[in-house]
Amino acid sequence: MAKPPVFSGEAEKVSEFITACKLYVKARMMGAIVEKQVQWVLLFVQGELVDIWKENVLEDLEEGVLEYKSVGEFLAAIKKEFGGGKE
Repeated sequence: MAKPPVFSGEAEKVSEFITACKLYVKARMMGAIVEKQVQWVLLFVQGELVDIWKENVLEDLEEGVLEYKSVGEFLAAIKKEFGGGKE
């Protein structure tokens, strides 16, 4: 199974990125804890538009203040943040 493409924050690519992440997580990471799934998704979030947002999420992970109960919830937050406000 192919890994998702790198996501740089472009609104027109957010749906493709989220779909690829959902498929990969369901196929390969179902038993992993949410924190590990979120960290894996963040590996593919790179670029000027998303760097500050990504740093904030990583800080929350380090502090143990993860606000997402599932990777699906995290992916919905990405879509809301970078998809032009559409959930």
